[in-house]
Amino acid sequence: MFHVEPRESVEPRPGRLHLFDLDGTLIRGSAAAVEISRQLGLVEEIAALEAGFLRGLTPDEFAVRAHALWSTLTSEQVAAAFAGAPWLAGIREVWADIRARGERCAVISLSPDFFVERLLDWGVDTTHGSRWPAVPFVEPIHRPGILDAAAKVRIARELCEGYGVGWADCVAYGDSMSDAELFTVVRHTVAVNADHHLAGLSRHSYTGGDLREAYALVRNGAA
Repeated sequence: MFHVEPRESVEPRPGRLHLFDLDGTLIRGSAAAVEISRQLGLVEEIAALEAGFLRGLTPDEFAVRAHALWSTLTSEQVAAAFAGAPWLAGIREVWADIRARGERCAVISLSPDFFVERLLDWGVDTTHGSRWPAVPFVEPIHRPGILDAAAKVRIARELCEGYGVGWADCVAYGDSMSDAELFTVVRHTVAVNADHHLAGLSRHSYTGGDLREAYALVRNGAA
């Protein structure tokens, strides 16, 4: 297993941007919406919505319906959902290593921004989630603020421009159909506990519970 060297002892290595999905990737076998709903006792209801999403329910419609389910959601429940989620091991260590090497990392997720942005405390450079109203809700969902698969590509492109890197210098980590479009444009890709939607699209595949092991596949440059 790798270890993080002191920042000052490592030569910066520009031109690497690591793009992480959240649901099913950093959270194994679950999603932010599922963990939030678990806190509200709405596991069956969110399962039905998730099934609808797989059948073609659009992300913005999913968000509108989830918003209605979560009408009583509190910030304390969001914090509990985040703390109790089945996160992969080693996330902080991976992001610390990426930054120590002079590289960048970002999380791009369709999940609510109020959940995704909590990962900033774990050391990721930037997070991008669907824009939701603040908790507790007093405003409705603004549909244009809800991300979809195409938005992931757009945000990744904007990050590339901001950091001065190209698609060939990106590494994408994902697990499902919302990552497929990004996997077609990024050169270095890692399918993490992935479903059939990424079959044939990823250069590397990892099954397990430790992000350090998935990251090791591309840490020193993927072929």
